[in-house]
Amino acid sequence: MAELNSIKPNYLIEAPALKLRQTDSSLKIIDFRKKEFYNQEHIEGALQMWRTDIEDTTYSYSGMMASPKQIESLFGNLGINSTDTIIIYDDNGLCEASRLWWILQNYNFKNVKMLHGGIESWKKIDGKVTKKTPEIKKSIFKLFGEPKMQYYISKEEMLKALDKNVVLLDTRTFDEFSGNQQKKGAAKSGRIPNSIHVDWAEAIHYNGDYRLKPIKILENFYHKKLNISKNDSIILYCHSGVRSAHTTFVLTQLLGYKNVKNYDGSWTEWSHFNNLPFVNNSLTKLK
Repeated sequence: MAELNSIKPNYLIEAPALKLRQTDSSLKIIDFRKKEFYNQEHIEGALQMWRTDIEDTTYSYSGMMASPKQIESLFGNLGINSTDTIIIYDDNGLCEASRLWWILQNYNFKNVKMLHGGIESWKKIDGKVTKKTPEIKKSIFKLFGEPKMQYYISKEEMLKALDKNVVLLDTRTFDEFSGNQQKKGAAKSGRIPNSIHVDWAEAIHYNGDYRLKPIKILENFYHKKLNISKNDSIILYCHSGVRSAHTTFVLTQLLGYKNVKNYDGSWTEWSHFNNLPFVNNSLTKLK
């Protein structure tokens, strides 16, 4: 964890530490990538999961978080027990893994870690990868207590927050933020009024090894961008709450911001309601 300046966040694990524990039966490794990539290679023993597995499809738009019952059914079918420790990895700088981390946080499940550096960090230490799918013995998985929804905010709460003293952070690309690009799933392009743009990928070495940047660099970057105290209220959103889940992790677990919420439906949901305020104008990115 030297790259993070010796800070050891509870929800990160390095590849060498995972390798030491790989044979632990109470450890369940989740490959959070599309099935096609999982089939090509995955960490030995890893189970496969993707965004669509943790989505509530009862909405008329995509990307909404799965219900507690869905999570319990999914995990049970994969043979995960309530007392297991879950290790999640991806190949996208923890962006995908963070969405599952965020959902589990909201549902009070804390026994989860994300593999820093993803599958590439595993391969760099000669960790074993395979195409073989592990045998699964179904279990009964139960979440703990009533969901506290620690980092969650709904569309209705987001609308109310527009009249309050909160910082709205759009973690998409600049083209999405400016309205120059409309991604699949959104009803229109644009952004929520008074949003500040901070691309989620600024927190990682996006053109390098996809690992998180050092804490000091992250501290300086977000302090300059936000210019607020760590007790001020922040609401994050992106296209469907995935990239903003990553920034939620960075702000709360690495930098110590205390009042951070991630808008689940994000722009995908917001854009479907014509009665909700939005801004859609072409902007020029400042150099």
